[in-house]
Amino acid sequence: MADGRRVLLRHVRASDAPELRAAFERLSPASRYRRFFGGLTSLTDATLHYLTEVDGHDHVAIVATGESPDLKRELGLGVARFVRLRGEPTVAEAAVTVVDDAQRIGLGRLLATTLADAARERGVHSFRADVLADNEPMRSMMTEIGAAERATDAGVISYDIALDTVGPTRGGPVDRFLRAAAGSMAVLLRGLGPPPAEG
Repeated sequence: MADGRRVLLRHVRASDAPELRAAFERLSPASRYRRFFGGLTSLTDATLHYLTEVDGHDHVAIVATGESPDLKRELGLGVARFVRLRGEPTVAEAAVTVVDDAQRIGLGRLLATTLADAARERGVHSFRADVLADNEPMRSMMTEIGAAERATDAGVISYDIALDTVGPTRGGPVDRFLRAAAGSMAVLLRGLGPPPAEG
């Protein structure tokens, strides 16, 4: 990464649940709010199950890990995931979350481009992203990259981003979008928590 840190990208495993909980606890309140669009303070066992036991096709999660300071275990640094929308098999919600102490080193961009590649391989053509309506810089960026605005609901605007525009070109509009999203955690998705309990 930009700070010389070495990271490993791999698919999430069920055994990652404890480290995912620890990484969540390392997020600042502001990062939690921007990622989950609310004041979520902890991850329940049901949420951890949903986030770590994925099928690898309709729900894909890629984690970034580094070595802990004592070099004895993996340390969670970030996760990128997409969940295919029911009824719209070529569209998926997607999110990238990077712990605060690993932001602005290029990790969010790496996770986002890797996730886009994984989605294309599985027949997903676009990501749906939600942006807070008062986030003018990110809304301008969405317009610049040609994201299609879909709807506005409760102060949040939904956009579709065509994956054929997500590529490695440095300095282009999509590259700037990925850098902004990774740095601010401001374009992340509400629908990636577990479904509400029935009954």
